Amino acid sequence: MGHVMTAEDLLDELRSTPFLERGRFFSLLGRNFLQDDNLRHEQVFGHLANAEFSSQEAAEYLEISIATFRRYVQRGKLKPSRVVGRSQIFSTQSLKKLKHS
Repeated sequence: MGHVMTAEDLLDELRSTPFLERGRFFSLLGRNFLQDDNLRHEQVFGHLANAEFSSQEAAEYLEISIATFRRYVQRGKLKPSRVVGRSQIFSTQSLKKLKHS
């Protein structure tokens, strides 16, 4: 019998997948399963509204190098929402704001 995966297991697995690969997955999902549905952005991505990203994930989201990302932070273009130890964590809202500016 095959392995059964819950929605929570799938979400955890997706979180451990590199950001760009996750984008490819959702693109494939949209093309193959959501074409006939007229879903709003909020219905598909609403669960990410309060998500937080590491520096690497944030750089991937912004489609910039980690060096450029660090310069943005150093120059104050982007501020972490919180710091955990030596790691900076960035909110979805601040990344969206920077990306759309």
